[in-house]
Amino acid sequence: MPRVSRARVIAADAERVWELVSDPYSLPRWWPRTTRVEDVDEARWTTVLETERGTPVRADYSRTELAPQRSYAWKQELEGTPFERILRSSSLEIGLRPEGDGEGTEVRLTSEERLRGLSRLGSVMLRGAARRRLDEALDGIERALLGEGGTPEQAELD
Repeated sequence: MPRVSRARVIAADAERVWELVSDPYSLPRWWPRTTRVEDVDEARWTTVLETERGTPVRADYSRTELAPQRSYAWKQELEGTPFERILRSSSLEIGLRPEGDGEGTEVRLTSEERLRGLSRLGSVMLRGAARRRLDEALDGIERALLGEGGTPEQAELD
């Protein structure tokens, strides 16, 4: 059961980070390969992801945890999808912790994916892919909040 966590201090207050990560409509701004989000209701949504070959793939998610400005989690709905052949379960938790000086927020992303019928080698490969995806997501959060130059002033101009 590959469980991978990645964390980074983002130079933005927890409220701004929360507004971004807790809104499914914001996923294209920061979550890797997400091109758009559809059918959003209070606790469910569909993302359209783009593969390396440019093929769109739909994935359905449901929120599993909501603790404002502290934690947000979702799981992928796998039943009846192509993902079901590979995964037993897939979830993500986002944890926020304001830094003591008030000038940043630690963002921790934890991905947990349970494989269906793959060997240990598959688990190792999945763990590496999850690390890359979480690092890309943290990069995306920084870009969305701080702009390309990495300063809050630039993000507000974007």
